[in-house]
Amino acid sequence: MELKDKKVLVCGMAKSGIAAAHLLKQNGADVTVQDAKTEDLLGTAPAELRSKDISLILGRNPEDEIEKFDMLVMSPGVPLDLPFVKKAKELGKTIIGETELGYRFTRSPFIGITGTNGKTTTTTLVGEIMKNAGLLAGTVGNIGTPLTEAIEGAKPENWFVAELSSFQLETIEDFRPSICAVLNITPDHLNRHKTLENYIAAKERVFENQTTEDFTILNYNDPATRDMANRTKGRVIFFSLDKEIEDGIFSDGKSMYIRTLGYNEKVLDIKDMNILGGHNVENAMAAIACGVCAGVDLDIIRKTLCEFTAVEHRIEFVAEVNGVRYYNDSKGTNPDASIKAVMAMERPICIIAGGYDKGSDFAEWIATFEGRVKYAAVIGAVKEKICQTMDKAGFKDYERADDFNQAMELCTRNAEKGDCVLLSPACASWDMFKSYEQRGQVFKEYVHSLENN
Repeated sequence: MELKDKKVLVCGMAKSGIAAAHLLKQNGADVTVQDAKTEDLLGTAPAELRSKDISLILGRNPEDEIEKFDMLVMSPGVPLDLPFVKKAKELGKTIIGETELGYRFTRSPFIGITGTNGKTTTTTLVGEIMKNAGLLAGTVGNIGTPLTEAIEGAKPENWFVAELSSFQLETIEDFRPSICAVLNITPDHLNRHKTLENYIAAKERVFENQTTEDFTILNYNDPATRDMANRTKGRVIFFSLDKEIEDGIFSDGKSMYIRTLGYNEKVLDIKDMNILGGHNVENAMAAIACGVCAGVDLDIIRKTLCEFTAVEHRIEFVAEVNGVRYYNDSKGTNPDASIKAVMAMERPICIIAGGYDKGSDFAEWIATFEGRVKYAAVIGAVKEKICQTMDKAGFKDYERADDFNQAMELCTRNAEKGDCVLLSPACASWDMFKSYEQRGQVFKEYVHSLENN
């Protein structure tokens, strides 16, 4: 990719934007980084970028300057319907994302993992499988490490395992994973995508450049993902939680089996894994498929599955205090993710619910409370919407909390020996926290303070 003397605008000063700016500068581009936040909200990043002779546009969007740039590199959090981005499209400017940029600078093969829920667990698990096989170049993308930061020194024979959000997939052009997996589809980010159809279309872009030499791994139990088999050129490998399938990976509720790519055998018993819930069985089957498609020996995959523990902030056991178990599922940022967390619990639940509203419908989630959730503390910008849905469903055992600390205290007060307290808000964190990670960390610190009292 020829960048020398090209004028490039990087939109967004989060981790991926900063990493993209550095890569562009190293390859001779004239780089400007833009962010709608003012400098006082951006920490040390502006000074660090200026020290590399990178220009900045802060506190505004650059509608009046867009003509001078040859290319825009978009951070995932920057919507594509902003006026300056639309203007760039009308002017015929190249508009790509950080993932696409990084892809153009490496010869390593990719495993791309997307879907509404389970991406981080599956990506981490596949990364561990590839690492144990000596084949990992890096675990990148939406999981936290920008691809443009990780590509230096990557060997062509080793694999990148990339967690890919719908926002990242909106801005690909040539990106082609040799193996991709679409785990599931439920409504999410509709405040940005507007319709479920648009959201699905963004997810499907993960396989749009695949050929018959590539693999597309799909969830047979999800109608939206099962239907994608009709639109990919890749060889389809299905996985199913409860249906025996002729060409793929499946579970009978007790064990997982593989019947594809020359295998026809049991992989392992579900009880031998350390991660809870049917959704994690699905994640494990997707990871098995990724591993065997990449040529990893099944014994290495088995060993990795048995050793793997929960990803931080995803149904993460924190501690047991006074007979009450505390679970951090801060990554449960939509109703479907939180349904899986509720269903995975084996004790009566006191749940912390609510946060920033992404346009979700909470009715199906609250319907799972019967016989499982004994109490809910409701917080955040979407508090009233959740309370109204609870009232409509006939769930009365809830209280509104003024803030996150009060919600934690209320759940602890209402939990009895033999119960669990579950942080699984079904909402994003942005109304109260910088990220779901920060929200989960605050919860864990609170739990550990209880241990010390």
